[in-house]
Amino acid sequence: MALASLGRDPPPFFRQGPSALSRLALFSALALLLMVADARFQMMQPLRATIATAMYPLQWLALQPLHLSQILRARSDAWMANEDAMRVLGEQLFAERQRSQQSGQLSLENQRLRSLLDLRARIAPDALAAQVLYDAADPYTRKVVLDKGQNQGVQLASPVLDERGVLGQVTRVFPLSSEVTLITDRDHAIPVVNVRTGARGVAYGDTVSHADAMELRFMAANADVAVGDVLTTSGVDGVYPAGLPVARIDKVERRTEAVFARIECVPLALVSGASHVLVLSPQFAPVARPEPEPERKPLRTGGRR
Repeated sequence: MALASLGRDPPPFFRQGPSALSRLALFSALALLLMVADARFQMMQPLRATIATAMYPLQWLALQPLHLSQILRARSDAWMANEDAMRVLGEQLFAERQRSQQSGQLSLENQRLRSLLDLRARIAPDALAAQVLYDAADPYTRKVVLDKGQNQGVQLASPVLDERGVLGQVTRVFPLSSEVTLITDRDHAIPVVNVRTGARGVAYGDTVSHADAMELRFMAANADVAVGDVLTTSGVDGVYPAGLPVARIDKVERRTEAVFARIECVPLALVSGASHVLVLSPQFAPVARPEPEPERKPLRTGGRR
């Protein structure tokens, strides 16, 4: 093929159209024209409104995640604020409940102390006020420890009372504390008298049927004893003053084959919840037994025979 028959134009595959510089100039002039026309005559306002209306659903859909996150954040903040408020209210309620319990306990304690003061004025002016520290460690006995001892004037065998009646007797005395055996202890016995009939008897601690019970023993099966009778101290033992409330009869069992009736009593004193007590001086102080003197060996005189 001759070279003269080839055209000088580029093949269709390499045709570029107008040059880039020409297109830049054209579009720049068109943009400038549109800006001037929009600024002067508002020619692009309908087109802008149409485009805005068409784009509104897309804009709304794009903003929903943001709105949802804002709602969740607001609810989370409100939930945390409510949790903090509930915690503060719970603490305030707990504090108020504690104050209410303390107020009720202080009111009850005040009432008991007033009763003790009245009892002290009626019984013994020299009665010593004491406070219960704790229960004794032995689980098989009914004993408590007081905060007053020998240095404060507590004597051995001193009666101990609360605002309701006889609580027990001092069985050990230490310099700064003392141990009281309660009237419900199994080894404790107290002479009593029935207020209604005047019959005397002996009440023992009973830990078999109940932890805080007593038993009136050695009463005949036909004795005049009824449920509800009040027992007071008889004063014949020389320890407890006469007329102190001790117990109330709770149950009477009479058996034909038994010589004595089984009489269960409930102590009037708060043997399980006493906190403030009065320690009285015994009517007859116990006499300490003198220790036996050691035997003296006779001295030998003279020399060996």
